[in-house]
Amino acid sequence: MPIRALAVAAAAAIALTTLAASPASATTDPGVVKVGDGWLRGSVAADHVTYSSIPYAAPPVGERRWKPPAAAKSWRGIRDATQPSPLCPQGSMTGATGTEDCLYLDVTVPRKAGKRLPVVVWLYGGGFTSGGAQQYDATRFATAGELIVVTPNYRLGALGFLAAPALGGGGNYGLMDQTAALRWVRENVARFGGDPRNVTLAGQSAGARSVCAHLAAPSSRGLFQRAITQSGACENKVLTPAKAQDFGARATADLGCTTAACLRSVAPERLLPLLNGGRVPVHSRADDRPWGPVAGTTFLPRQPGEAIRIGRAARVPLLLGGTRDEMRGFVSNDAALTEAGYRTMMVETFGAQADVVLAKYPAAAYDSPALALATVLGDWGGFVGACPVLRTAQAAARHQRVYAYEFAEDSRQTEPYPLGAYHSLDLPYLWDVSFPNNFPPLTAEQQELSAQIIDRWAAFAHTGSPNWPSFNRTSTVTGLSAEGLTPTPYGRTHHCDFWAGLPR
Repeated sequence: MPIRALAVAAAAAIALTTLAASPASATTDPGVVKVGDGWLRGSVAADHVTYSSIPYAAPPVGERRWKPPAAAKSWRGIRDATQPSPLCPQGSMTGATGTEDCLYLDVTVPRKAGKRLPVVVWLYGGGFTSGGAQQYDATRFATAGELIVVTPNYRLGALGFLAAPALGGGGNYGLMDQTAALRWVRENVARFGGDPRNVTLAGQSAGARSVCAHLAAPSSRGLFQRAITQSGACENKVLTPAKAQDFGARATADLGCTTAACLRSVAPERLLPLLNGGRVPVHSRADDRPWGPVAGTTFLPRQPGEAIRIGRAARVPLLLGGTRDEMRGFVSNDAALTEAGYRTMMVETFGAQADVVLAKYPAAAYDSPALALATVLGDWGGFVGACPVLRTAQAAARHQRVYAYEFAEDSRQTEPYPLGAYHSLDLPYLWDVSFPNNFPPLTAEQQELSAQIIDRWAAFAHTGSPNWPSFNRTSTVTGLSAEGLTPTPYGRTHHCDFWAGLPR
């Protein structure tokens, strides 16, 4: 179904689910709650209530496309909040999906009376071009951790991050959506039994890089009291205005538009080829991708890594880390890589320093050139990987409490080569996720690890500590695996001293 048709269908569905029932008769219903814009009825289970598709901002459509989020409209009666939040427009293996009217969030609330509960706001990953709140079932995390979990959608791809002369400004609309969701939490989460003064902003991959941006963004200051970044280092640079405008100029030229009015009149389905930004080489850097945060703008004045290093980022407790073998899943598409191809990629990535890198990571030392490539890229971390995480931890620890970890539980997947603890493998240990690619089912021992990770993440949200020693600016972090929580020589394992002197 075309995106325009999907948008119409979604809008009609939302309109039909706003009930005309009287709120006065529903105040004792365990699934009914009143927020600032009106009454909601959620899905009630024995141990939790889930409220889905709650509007936190106005639909960013028509004249509101490529503008900061505006306030949502209030409604009358009791709004049905039992259907999954719609995805924002994105490509998928089956074609176009999503609707521009997508600025909704889900709230999962344990049915537990007593003191106000900590709040976790989760920003999904997906390279800023895919993902959505509906993919993350927070039931286990919320109930076992005694947390209120909020999962907002935010605009993706060109719709979320286009910076173009015709539009003015510097993009970052997806980040502004996230800030609007944080403001909604501050104003409304107490209605669900949450503590608006104890909010943890957490995310994985692009979500983690979003958290980094909010640590440095003036308009997000004070909206959260703790932060978690999983597999996304604040030291990795984001786009500059010049680079973002260059990407934007090429995108708008492809559309044949030179004015804001023209851009806002383009049919959503014509934007689909822009949403994913095209194929980017696996050995590229994080800021080689066209859609994402833009530093040097009003919303994000500094690079997040710089803001952390000079003490200008939010000084909140920070839990950060990644998976042991971040890049193995990405490189699996290049499993047939030859030794000559490996050398070519090293030259393209490191230029005059390629021979130094090849001497440290010779193809002959690995079972295949592809595994050598995955190891180099995962240690270097130009896109995602270990050493930028370590540098982030070391910089932040000068100004705030930091807890660093490495998720090291093996996937036991061996095709097309051993995938190890690849990027995103940690997600099913916190969430029941629904992605096109399936994760292997957890063994009994891994289910115990999942319970342990939920317990530690929840402890951090409750107290600011995951109940392991804080990072002391060395190269050792806490390793997480079914064998237990153990000190791990992270910097030595990933050769971070070697990478400190090489191009980033």
